Amino acid sequence: MTKFSDLNLNPKVLKAIDEAGYESPTPIQEGAIPPALEGKDVLGIAQTGTGKTASFTLPMLSLLARGRARARMPRSLVLCPTRELAAQVAENFDTYSKHLKLTKALLIGGVSFKEQDKLIDKGVDVLIATPGRLLDHFERGKLLLTGVQIMVVDEADRMLDMGFIPDIERIFSLTPFTRQTLFFSATMAPEIERITNTFLSAPARIEVARQATASETIKQVVVMFKGSRRDREASEKRKLLRALIENEGDKCTNAIIFCNRKTDVDIVAKSLKKYGYDAAPIHGDLDQSQRTRTLDGFREGTLRFLVASDVAARGLDVPAVSHVFNFDVPGHPEDYVHRIGRTGRAGREGKAMMVCIPRDEKNLSAIESLIQKEIPRLDNPLASGAPAPQDSATDVTDATDAADEKPSKPRRSRSRRKPADTPQETQEVEAKAPVKAEEQPTVTPEAQPSPEPREENNSRSRGGRGGRGRDNSGGGSKVVGMGDHMPSFIALSFEDRRAG
Repeated sequence: MTKFSDLNLNPKVLKAIDEAGYESPTPIQEGAIPPALEGKDVLGIAQTGTGKTASFTLPMLSLLARGRARARMPRSLVLCPTRELAAQVAENFDTYSKHLKLTKALLIGGVSFKEQDKLIDKGVDVLIATPGRLLDHFERGKLLLTGVQIMVVDEADRMLDMGFIPDIERIFSLTPFTRQTLFFSATMAPEIERITNTFLSAPARIEVARQATASETIKQVVVMFKGSRRDREASEKRKLLRALIENEGDKCTNAIIFCNRKTDVDIVAKSLKKYGYDAAPIHGDLDQSQRTRTLDGFREGTLRFLVASDVAARGLDVPAVSHVFNFDVPGHPEDYVHRIGRTGRAGREGKAMMVCIPRDEKNLSAIESLIQKEIPRLDNPLASGAPAPQDSATDVTDATDAADEKPSKPRRSRSRRKPADTPQETQEVEAKAPVKAEEQPTVTPEAQPSPEPREENNSRSRGGRGGRGRDNSGGGSKVVGMGDHMPSFIALSFEDRRAG
């Protein structure tokens, strides 16, 4: 078996690897490190969780061990699609460069430009960045990329999904043509293939697994679910999620729950917390400090359930995630592979469970075509009578749940007229009880009732109706000087005084 000591790495890097407790490289590391050390371009294709980060970190550190950084001109560049992945890569560099005098800077959103500018001004050997923040610094004149010797693109297919490909192409054009490029991806979409053909020069291609395959250590199941009513589907789906968690029992030590939309991430997290589950959301709209605290809590074991959007599907390196729950079937089949790749890492066993509603069955078929296997179906635990969390209170995390528990009120008609069957019936009803303004029947002029004062006042406040009011003084005679639109209660009070 090959060991790290056989790969011609820098002795100080080998010492850090040994202190970290690693002896043997993974297949992607064994295949990518030797050509990278020789200065060749590398195209690495491997499923998530196979150690791609170390496969470019270790040779980079060995190559950068000699030399010195200059102000505003980093010697190497690592591009990552998300803040979390960039921060994780930075942690790997810290681990493996502890015995080397190399500097690094992390350029991600949600952090002050001023602090990042200070690091760049001093000069850095390794610059780790997301594409957007990197271009922000470049356009502000704070950064030059003409000194980049090694450029790494990590999770290239995720870059494609997030729309970063134009930014990647621009960054490539800003770096020297003679740079060494290390390009890593879990899948090879046609657009990714085009970029590699354009910007890589005779790369060493290392493909350690069939593209977009899930680890064999992950047990996959899917529950086919249909709500009793469309307006109750969301709350019943959350109830099913809680039942699946309960059925796993103590085997579910921690889990990542993936939703397709950011709004659903918040709703599912609130619902789980309401029913006593230790859960917190993470998605792109949250403040960076909050995202960092949430991730740290999940890594340290103080948080059991992490409810996430696909922003966390890449780059979350938590070795011991027991379960992944796909609350929604992902729209892109490749995302399914990356989601479930958060469990079953480093040879451990994991379990991935997914809920599929009827309109997502097409996406489910696309996933099964991609991974070239049928995902086993699991019986709905609620339908089979298995124990499930009881909804002792209304799950009011959103308006849909509130509507499930409360009967809807009859809507009041905006019409002010209620047709009667016959004029005779109308007169009988009027004789028994006063007619409300909202329920006035259609009557003949002879049987016309007096309007409510409130309605007359409203007519006056809306303006323009003054001269078209009805003569409602009772005796048919008008009161001189008051106009024919005078409210009836005033006329009645005048009549009372005349009578007195």
